[in-house]
Amino acid sequence: MSEQTLQVFIDGVVRFFEHTNDKSVKVGTPYLVENDKPAAYDLTGIIGISGPYRGCVYFTAPRILLKHLLLSIGETETTNEYLFDLVGEVANTISGNARSSFGHKFMISVPAMIEGAPGNIHLPRNMRSYVIPIYWKAYHAAVVICLEC
Repeated sequence: MSEQTLQVFIDGVVRFFEHTNDKSVKVGTPYLVENDKPAAYDLTGIIGISGPYRGCVYFTAPRILLKHLLLSIGETETTNEYLFDLVGEVANTISGNARSSFGHKFMISVPAMIEGAPGNIHLPRNMRSYVIPIYWKAYHAAVVICLEC
């Protein structure tokens, strides 16, 4: 995957966090991981990708980051339903940004939200994924990109 492709996803993360009252999001250096142990926190929003690129993109974060993110955008409800909606919205925004850059043939699914351990995320074993670390306030999250061209 090219540096330009990774930058599209990084830009999507930054663009989402720009809508908060605290725009101090930092993006770490992307790194490769084996797909047998996918990176995941408490909640994950996964977007399936088809077309010239195939695979998935997901945003994963701890509950506490999502709760503070909801509060920072003016939402007072922090129930599980709102947390799931938010993690899906972040994943959808990041993937939608990529679709704008890669064109209409970059097809994205509606987000699927999951809770729990990385064992609940099944990625192709014959591929590796890029993890983009996200730092916001005192919290860590990640965007994971598993795509083949």
